[in-house]
Amino acid sequence: MSGRPEPLFPLFADLETLPGVGRKTAQQFGQLGFETPRDLLFSLPYAVVDRRRRNTIKGVDLPCTLTVEVTVGAHRPSSGRGGAYRVHVEDAEADFQLVFFHARGDFLKRQLPEGARRVVSGKLELFDGMAQMVHPDHMFPPDEAGEIPEFEPVYHLTQGVTQKTVYKAVQGALTRLPELAEWIDADQAERQGWPDWATAIRAVHAPAGLDDVLATTPARARLAYDELMAHQLTLALARQRERKARGIVTRGTGDLQGKVLQSLPYRPTSAQSRAFEEIAADMAAPQRMNRLLQGDVGAGKTLVAFIALLVAVEAGGQGVMMAPTEILARQHLQALRPLAEDAGVVLEILTGRDKGGERRAKLAALSEGKIQILVGTHAVFQPDVTFCDLRLAIIDEQHRFGVRQRLELAEKGVAADALVMTATPIPRSLALAQYGDMDVSVLDEKPPGRKPIKTAVVSTERMDEVTGHLRGAIEDGRQCYWVCPLVEESEIVDLTSAEDRFKRLRAVLGDGVVGLVHGQMPPADKDAAMAAFQAGETKVLVATTVIEVGVNVLNATIMVIERAETFGLAQLHQLRGRVGRGSAQSTCLLMYQPPLSEGGRKRLEVLRETEDGFVIAETDLALRGAGDVIGTAQSGLPRFQIADLERQASLMAVAQSDARALLAKDPDLSSQRGRAARVLLWLMRQDRAIRLISVG
Repeated sequence: MSGRPEPLFPLFADLETLPGVGRKTAQQFGQLGFETPRDLLFSLPYAVVDRRRRNTIKGVDLPCTLTVEVTVGAHRPSSGRGGAYRVHVEDAEADFQLVFFHARGDFLKRQLPEGARRVVSGKLELFDGMAQMVHPDHMFPPDEAGEIPEFEPVYHLTQGVTQKTVYKAVQGALTRLPELAEWIDADQAERQGWPDWATAIRAVHAPAGLDDVLATTPARARLAYDELMAHQLTLALARQRERKARGIVTRGTGDLQGKVLQSLPYRPTSAQSRAFEEIAADMAAPQRMNRLLQGDVGAGKTLVAFIALLVAVEAGGQGVMMAPTEILARQHLQALRPLAEDAGVVLEILTGRDKGGERRAKLAALSEGKIQILVGTHAVFQPDVTFCDLRLAIIDEQHRFGVRQRLELAEKGVAADALVMTATPIPRSLALAQYGDMDVSVLDEKPPGRKPIKTAVVSTERMDEVTGHLRGAIEDGRQCYWVCPLVEESEIVDLTSAEDRFKRLRAVLGDGVVGLVHGQMPPADKDAAMAAFQAGETKVLVATTVIEVGVNVLNATIMVIERAETFGLAQLHQLRGRVGRGSAQSTCLLMYQPPLSEGGRKRLEVLRETEDGFVIAETDLALRGAGDVIGTAQSGLPRFQIADLERQASLMAVAQSDARALLAKDPDLSSQRGRAARVLLWLMRQDRAIRLISVG
């Protein structure tokens, strides 16, 4: 498996080998991300132009694109520079004009000699009461008009590449399709009525009507499945390799866990107990654990994580918990410290702030095993950080941490079990796309004692009323977050909106009561502002969405979100989860600027009606689409060219079980179907998977 399989060579050749593609066009294609014939074939048409031949334009609703045979009449060259050159033409029952700008008359006289018959195709519009076709897309003598397709596919394009150029290049690429052995399970393909790969590719580029560009057509569904299958195969190979990588058998004694569970004022929920059991069983197995702990805001992930760390300590080893930022790492430390005291274990924190002698002392204690549980930022991955016996690595807030980083963690030679925690409830189809290589534990119950958060939707026109209420709440000793809108992705504008709000609230509520935190601040100032709020020195914290993840202030019981309609549902749900952490009744005010769009209204209503993050995530996916839900750019979410994660969610689940089943039967992909699957991985540019097989 050293290199690309030979049947695929023509698909990965230079674009310049295709008809009509010279160096300049190839460069333009390159800017669109197309580098090989394969890339063009996977860029499917999104619409169809009906170019079936008509007898006449009479009675047609204009404007519209049509194809008709005409007799060429008189030419009327343009009077001034850059004017219109017009050619009068007649079909069987009506007449109209062909119009050309910047035209060379001698060229048009040769192309359209007076009295000749021509088939013309293009967009016909009414102008000053006269029907005219400006720059026809096609003009052919009748015996050559077969070159005009009855239904012409329309491709997503820009930057100087015309539809004609793409159509011609794609037609050329189609002549090179190899016949490939089938990688899809035969029963699956038959049940769905899917064609083979080459037939499917030909079909999607030759739509015979508008219905043929729908994602549900058998040819498109099959190609989407190929893409999902290749992705799930990659994840399954990574999973298989991690499982092969010998883990460490870690069995707890239950002593420390017992101490902590007894000291709790409540009993764990059944979801927590189930998660404890799944994690303990994974840790006791000889393979490496690779588990995702998915819990809604406030579902008690911290306790589950700590019990898992105790299993490592009971077995004589160490555990580490990593957070994406210093603030979150310190917060984990605060949350875990009382539990560690109950259990009598040594807990320490290591971040980029530790310098000099203090850092050296911590590193020495860590490598001697004197620190049993370490909390930290990515600083715990620096080369000079060594553990005595690391058994478990817990990574918090997964979506800042893609599949690639997980693989790196494994490649550090750390055979430790890995547990990833995320507070973002993710719909199942996306969870499979992002975490298909992992096993998942879900915390879907709230621990007792948490009061539901009252959520209200109010118009920004009632701003004065809101600030009045706020003053009263502060006098009662409560604290409030005030989140400012994200304006047009521009941090500078965000900044002014947050600073304006800060100044206005300070004017109303008094100096020293209001704090400010935003993305442009130096980290030290940000930490100081957060610390003042956590300590209760400031009563209102005005913020851009920096506070979204994990900040914990028990006394904060009010969350105001300004221009809530500009935020995604998942984000609003995360923000709301910042309050309601103590025992007091909490409120979340969603302020919108009228008039609300239909989508905006639906989003805010869903939030008002439910606190279930999983319901919210599914709704979000339906309303907004996959890329937006997780923010594709910063997530580990793959970008699919054909597959549509919202509408083809069920295919993703089938692809996952299919990929895992294939590898279970044929771990090194050497059977006939296994070899076909290798070709699929090459075809889909899954280089990482290919490396995993060649190494494996």
